[in-house]
Amino acid sequence: MALTGRAALLAALGSIPVGILEPGWTGILAVNGPLALACACDVALAAPVRRLVLTRSGDTSARLGETAEVTLTITNPSRRPLRALLRDAWPPSSWQTGTEIEASRHRLAIPPGERRRVTTRLRPTRRGDRQADRVTIRSYGPLGLFSRQGAHKVPWTVRVLPPFTSRRHLPSKLARLRELDGRTSVLTRGEGTEFDSLREYVPGDDTRSIDWRATARQTTVAVRTWRPERDRHILLVLDTGRTSAGRVGDAPRLDASMDAALLLAALASRAGDRVALLAYDRRVRALVQGRSAGDVLPSLVNAMATLEPELVETDARGLTATALRTAPRRSLIVLLTALDAAPVEQGLLPVLPQLTQRHSVLVASVADPHVARMAKARSNAEAVYEAAAAAQAQSERQHTAEQLRRHGVTVVDATPEDLAPALADAYLALKAAGRL
Repeated sequence: MALTGRAALLAALGSIPVGILEPGWTGILAVNGPLALACACDVALAAPVRRLVLTRSGDTSARLGETAEVTLTITNPSRRPLRALLRDAWPPSSWQTGTEIEASRHRLAIPPGERRRVTTRLRPTRRGDRQADRVTIRSYGPLGLFSRQGAHKVPWTVRVLPPFTSRRHLPSKLARLRELDGRTSVLTRGEGTEFDSLREYVPGDDTRSIDWRATARQTTVAVRTWRPERDRHILLVLDTGRTSAGRVGDAPRLDASMDAALLLAALASRAGDRVALLAYDRRVRALVQGRSAGDVLPSLVNAMATLEPELVETDARGLTATALRTAPRRSLIVLLTALDAAPVEQGLLPVLPQLTQRHSVLVASVADPHVARMAKARSNAEAVYEAAAAAQAQSERQHTAEQLRRHGVTVVDATPEDLAPALADAYLALKAAGRL
């Protein structure tokens, strides 16, 4: 039991010494008889804390930046009314800075034999699993002189999912996909590899699409129309090694890569392609495969939620071997990694032929917009030196990209805001060209 502020004030005014009655019990060594009687009554009438029954309900997941509500149900089985202050403790990253005290504390008034609910609103600032800590309750007597305090463990986990901010680009990419697939009024001629239909030749058509046998059976020239192939396999490979930990703006590169992967997965699943995910550095961090079109996006989001960059050098040979085992059939392998010269030249390039021999490969990388701004600065001598360093970094990055292209790899290099739509455009271009 704890001495409250009100009791401490009375003790000071009455010159009553405060001491420890026994371990864990703080009280008053009183010489004032009426005050001692009041304190004893306050102790007796405070509802016991350990007999309370607590249960949880509410949200088990939320996207980063959104609010999750977790409800605590407190049952008071005793014969005394509960007047209490409750603290529902969660990890610091469960709230935005400065809001934890207001969000986690609740005042309670529960009559005997009844129950009440309080709701804790979380607004996580990091991805991953947020697990509830202890619930601490301080029960006051009717006079507010003493309080009983105890803690309960009430487990609950809220999984914080990636925000998927690039979702806003999905409608425009789906419109382009429908054009390629011939489901809109815009007819795309000569693209894809699956035969769609025959129609009359018009000036400007590719002469290679003329169907001479059909032309011989009628009086007009007939041409074939094509549509992009469906049911192709796409393997998204997230490099979770040390280069993915580098921060671009307010977030690590890995977060931008995941956002781009989610947009591509949503688009490809709508196109009828099969999507799988592999996260790897020196071992498999996440693997999602064999999901239906309706289930693939929730599965990817759930798998990505707990991914964090590992401060180790990525094992390119192990990554390649695992990717080949995961994608036994011819697939489009989308590798989301850094375009730093050393990791690519020493790690990826020696093993790249193993991938390009059997699969189409696309490498997507997050570029730092600050480097581009540095390269344009000329305001003073220091800015000129920074511009020279930025220009050299850009030149090395372009050289690395050219090396990959010479091996038949499609390269997408864009800032975090532009990476997701650029990757989706590259996928649509490959599909239109029949290269999947």
